[in-house]
Amino acid sequence: MATADDATQAHGDVLNPTDRFSEVVFGVVMAMTFTGTVSVASGGEQNLHQLLYAAVGCNLAWGVVDAVMYVITSVADRGWTYRLVGAIGGAKEPDAGRRIVAENLPGGLADVLPTSVLEEIRTAIAADARNAPRPRVARGDFAGALGVFLLVVLGTLPVTLPFALLSDVALAMRVSQGIGLTMLFLSGSALGHYAGFGTWRSGFAMLAIGVALVSLVIALGG
Repeated sequence: MATADDATQAHGDVLNPTDRFSEVVFGVVMAMTFTGTVSVASGGEQNLHQLLYAAVGCNLAWGVVDAVMYVITSVADRGWTYRLVGAIGGAKEPDAGRRIVAENLPGGLADVLPTSVLEEIRTAIAADARNAPRPRVARGDFAGALGVFLLVVLGTLPVTLPFALLSDVALAMRVSQGIGLTMLFLSGSALGHYAGFGTWRSGFAMLAIGVALVSLVIALGG
């Protein structure tokens, strides 16, 4: 997590691949949930349009909520880092400081690092602990929030667009579902490529998970 004083942080650094994946999938699932209820509104064109307006409006609202929560969690993450740096710097014994470092490294990493490396990390953090910036909102947070909002909202457009372009509701539904499923597969493939899981396997896994989520939400009345 970048510090609050990093004014040169790039937009792509704020929204990492997992951020982008989760926001796109969230938008697609939300849109497919709404369009999945088109059959109950197909009795009249006006109701269909109202449903689509509601789908877009809901995702706009959730885009705003998600953007605000991004800023809040970003500051909270920096607060956690600030406390961690303070704890390491304030440790009375080197062993205690190294233990804090090891406990907060990504899973399994501390097990393969020698004590000398943990000590180097502890020493480097402790040496600059007093200069650690207090957590506050950074300019990069607003860029990230905008990115989150756009990803959530834009994720709805391809899924809802067929209903604006096609007069045949049944055809529009099939095209919309096809677009949504394709987006889920591509999102899963991109995440799989990033994580090293394999693109095809991850794509189909995300496709299955997305279909299950949409079906569950619709079944629960969402």
